[in-house]
Amino acid sequence: MQWASTIFQDARMIDKESQRSGIQSNRLNQFTSMVDHTILKPQATVADVMNTCDEALQLKTASVCVNSCWVEAVAQKLQGSHVAVCSVVGFPLGAMLTSSVVSETQHVVRAGAEEIDMVIPLGLVASNEYAAIASHIEAVRGACSGLVLKVILETAVLSAEEIKRACEVAVEAGANFVKTSTGFNAAGGASVEAVSLMRQTVGDSIGVKASGAIRTLSDVDRMVDAGASRLGMSATLAVVKEIESL
Repeated sequence: MQWASTIFQDARMIDKESQRSGIQSNRLNQFTSMVDHTILKPQATVADVMNTCDEALQLKTASVCVNSCWVEAVAQKLQGSHVAVCSVVGFPLGAMLTSSVVSETQHVVRAGAEEIDMVIPLGLVASNEYAAIASHIEAVRGACSGLVLKVILETAVLSAEEIKRACEVAVEAGANFVKTSTGFNAAGGASVEAVSLMRQTVGDSIGVKASGAIRTLSDVDRMVDAGASRLGMSATLAVVKEIESL
């Protein structure tokens, strides 16, 4: 009955490979569903942006995140898909007039944006002007009523107390997420410490988006373990390849 033993061994090998493939597929889907596939470099071309959209459609990411000038084209490209259109506003400095950020938000909403990533007024944080910060966020919230609003804190330049207070204000002002970073500040991007503090502060009331310097599967795992529920990344494909090689 050597043939029976061989068939049994082959079946076990196939079953193990099938289980491995299933686990790999689940992990891949879990990862990509958390990702805002991002292209924010100012020198990005039409081809660069459209290629990012194609990747997002193939991978089924949560969204494509772009500068406001690309929203209309991206909305047309992603129309009918489950990939959302995400636009940054007041980006990346967090130093624009409230009226300017509101106007930009209104423009991208009309153009098809479904998610808005705004930068908190960093000078007001440093000045301890949290009432003014709340008014700023509320104004943007009003300009994108019913859509997902993420508030970027630029945590690498903030103290722990400033991160905590900014999170509290963002929740009170109606944000759906607090987000670590723009990815454009020399001080750095997301950190485990910042993500953990943000999650501790907001609890389960809203999401936490980690962004900036997330380039490997190890980075992803550390951010998710710390409490991130969304990831802003341009290195999405590199992490996909890591998962596929497991």
